[in-house]
Amino acid sequence: MIGTCRWADALVKRLCDRCEYIAATNRFARCFVTILRRRDGHRLIGWLEEVEQTELKELHVFANGVRKDLAAVTAGLTVSWKSGAVEGHVNRIKMLKRQHDGRAGFDLLKRCILLTT
Repeated sequence: MIGTCRWADALVKRLCDRCEYIAATNRFARCFVTILRRRDGHRLIGWLEEVEQTELKELHVFANGVRKDLAAVTAGLTVSWKSGAVEGHVNRIKMLKRQHDGRAGFDLLKRCILLTT
């Protein structure tokens, strides 16, 4: 990660000192990372509005993508529950399906899934 090395921090600082475009992008990126780490979904709309008032086209594209599914992104940044258990079951089912290599029909696959739970 860039923020953990002194030489990388120094390089980013020099780049930001030389180019306002890079400095602004760096500020917005760091602010977004803070929102992610602190799970401050309520700050996301303000961040999006600030980004949209700049001339940073790349961040506009990112902001538009976030706005398309704003409810889901905000929920992901505020809700504390995780989907790890569900993902584990999905992984197990995919593994069973791969083991049968297309030879098993739905009924056999269903039985295998039910028997391994």
